[in-house]
Amino acid sequence: MPHIIAFSGPVLTGPASERRGLWSVDGQLTFTRPDRDPDLVLDGWVLPGFVDAHCHIGLGPTGPVDAGEAEAQARADLAAGTLLVRDAGSPADTRWMQGGRDFPLLIRAGRHVARSRRYLRGFAQEVEPEGLVEAVRKQARDGDGWVKLVGDWIDRDAGDLAPSFPAAVVRDAVSAAHDEGARVTAHCFAEDTLDQMLDAGIDCIEHATGLLPRHLPRFVEQGVPIVPTLINIATFPDIAAQARPKFPRYAGHMLALWERRLERVGEAWEAGVRIFAGTDAGSVIRHGRIADEIRALHAAGLPAAAALDAACWAARSWLGAEGVAEGARADVVLFEDDPRLHLDAVAAPAHVVLGGRRIS
Repeated sequence: MPHIIAFSGPVLTGPASERRGLWSVDGQLTFTRPDRDPDLVLDGWVLPGFVDAHCHIGLGPTGPVDAGEAEAQARADLAAGTLLVRDAGSPADTRWMQGGRDFPLLIRAGRHVARSRRYLRGFAQEVEPEGLVEAVRKQARDGDGWVKLVGDWIDRDAGDLAPSFPAAVVRDAVSAAHDEGARVTAHCFAEDTLDQMLDAGIDCIEHATGLLPRHLPRFVEQGVPIVPTLINIATFPDIAAQARPKFPRYAGHMLALWERRLERVGEAWEAGVRIFAGTDAGSVIRHGRIADEIRALHAAGLPAAAALDAACWAARSWLGAEGVAEGARADVVLFEDDPRLHLDAVAAPAHVVLGGRRIS
C-alpha cells in the first residue's frame, strides 16, 4: 500500500505562483487526490526544499573530516530545510552519501584545484600552471558536472590578493572542463580576477567581492551567476586583523571588499545578474545556516521573494533539479507563515520532507 502525505496548506510553485492541493505518494508529488485517505497530513506553506549552492560537506577547518562528522554536517543542513547541496569542493570522498535517502541530494564538484602553496592547507589538489589542465580534467571526471578553481589568494611576495594562474592557462582549463561535460566555478575575491574568469568563459563565480560596475554587463551578457556567500564574507574583518601585522596591503584590501559587500550584491541584482544562495559551510562556517544567507541577500537589496528564489525555485532550475511539480521527487519544506511576507519564517521550518519521508 502506498505511503501518502497530504499537504493542507498553500503550495508555492514559484516566487509568485500559488495553488492548493498537493500530495506525496510513495515519495512523488502529485496534484491529483489519491483514492484513499493519507497516512499523514502536514499543514503550512509548502516550498521546494532549499538549495545551498556553495557548501562543503566532508570538509572541516583543517581538511577532510571523518564519516561521522560529514554525516552530522549533512543532517544540520537537512534540519534547516536544505534538501539539495552543490558541494563546491571537498577533499573527502562523499559519494557514499549520495542518493538523497538519508541526506540532502548532493552535487559534487570534486576537490578544489588551487595553485601550490596558495590556498588553505589540506583543502585542494594543488598544482603549478603546467598541471592545471590535467587536474581540471581529473576533477571533472570525478565530480558531478562541476569543477571548482581557486581563482585568487594572497600572493605573499606581492603582499596582496593576486590571480592563482596565468590567464591563458585558465582559458585552457575551462575549455578542458567543458570538453568533459562539466561546468566551472571559481573562488574569486579580487577585482582583476573577475576579468580573467569572464575572459576564460567561466560558468559561475563564488564570492564575487571584487565586482565593479564595469563587470556587470559582462556577467549579464555571458549569463554568469554569482554565489555571494555573504555570511562567510562577514568574516573578512577578522581575516584582515590577523593579516595586518605582516601583510597590511592585503588586510586593507580585504577590509575594503567587506565594506562594499552589500552594495555590490545589490548593484548586481539591479543590473540583472543571477544570484544564488550559498553559505560556504564546512570550514569556518557551521552547517545549517541557509536561512541566514537568505536573509543576508535580502539585506543586500534583493526583495524577499527574490532572496527566497535564490535558494529555492531558480536555484533548483539552474542545477537541473525538480521543484514542486507533478511527478517530482517529494523534497519540500513547510513554514507556518508565508516566507515571502515574513522572511524570518525561513529560520524555523515547521516540517521537512525528504523523498516523501518527514524528517524529525
